Amino acid sequence: MSGTDEASKPALSQSQIEDEIARTRAELAGTIDELTTRLDPRVQAKAAAQQAKQAASDTGAFLTGGGLPEEDPDRSRNVKLLLGAAVAGVALVTAAILRRRS
Repeated sequence: MSGTDEASKPALSQSQIEDEIARTRAELAGTIDELTTRLDPRVQAKAAAQQAKQAASDTGAFLTGGGLPEEDPDRSRNVKLLLGAAVAGVALVTAAILRRRS
């Protein structure tokens, strides 16, 4: 750590340093913009709504004999989760009805 790494690097001119700073700032600005977009609640809500619509559509296709989506494993998983949640909901309602009758 006596500066041997610094000694082996060629000295940069002022314009090269300014260019590097400008590139770094542009990269940082792009990263901040991307994070801002990803973390925006409206963007997340829109994406969640789109996924829910797609899952409902895929589930309808599955129930009518269209099969599971093969091109995207996440979509197949969502269909299975939606069907599982529906079965669990029906089981809970059935259990509640049977409990009241006894």
